[in-house]
Amino acid sequence: MPRNCAETTVPGARPQEELTGAYVIDPVHSTVGFSVRHAMVTRVRGVFTAFEGFLRLDALRPARSEAHVSVQTGSLATGLRARDSHITGPDFLDSATFPLMVFRSTAVAPSGGNGFRMTGNLTIKDVELPVHVDLAYGGTARDADGQWRVGFEGSATLRRSDWGLDWNVPLQTGGVLLSDKVRLELGVSALQLGPEAL
Repeated sequence: MPRNCAETTVPGARPQEELTGAYVIDPVHSTVGFSVRHAMVTRVRGVFTAFEGFLRLDALRPARSEAHVSVQTGSLATGLRARDSHITGPDFLDSATFPLMVFRSTAVAPSGGNGFRMTGNLTIKDVELPVHVDLAYGGTARDADGQWRVGFEGSATLRRSDWGLDWNVPLQTGGVLLSDKVRLELGVSALQLGPEAL
């Protein structure tokens, strides 16, 4: 995917053409999170702590790059156990019935500078809908274990009601407890696999 992004690489980083290959997302150094407006006055944030993903990057022909990510819906953490139980329960994600949400890319296009727009299908509760993820290439480096890493930051704005996550409560002062719009926030650190994975 990366192309013409040499200014974002760290000293000693590899040439752009060598970024082409297969990568596995490192969940220890990556984040899958979200934020949603609460009570019309602030935002609540959360992360999913269990996920895995695979990238296939083509540095010279970014449109041929692809991604697949699956997230365990029951791994949600917002900092409040009661809220986590509510969101992973039947009113929202219903993780007992639908333990995974899955994203599969269908297209990648440069969007200027170090940016890309990845289009794909997001499946939540067996509802599959197209989404657009805006990505920024963060660079590449060999880590302390001698493995090559590549990094991206990404975001997307969704309407949760499109996937049937439409629970809400009206406020006495007007409006509703939760916004329908949810912002997904991604931080990806991925490790390159060997040639046998291509």
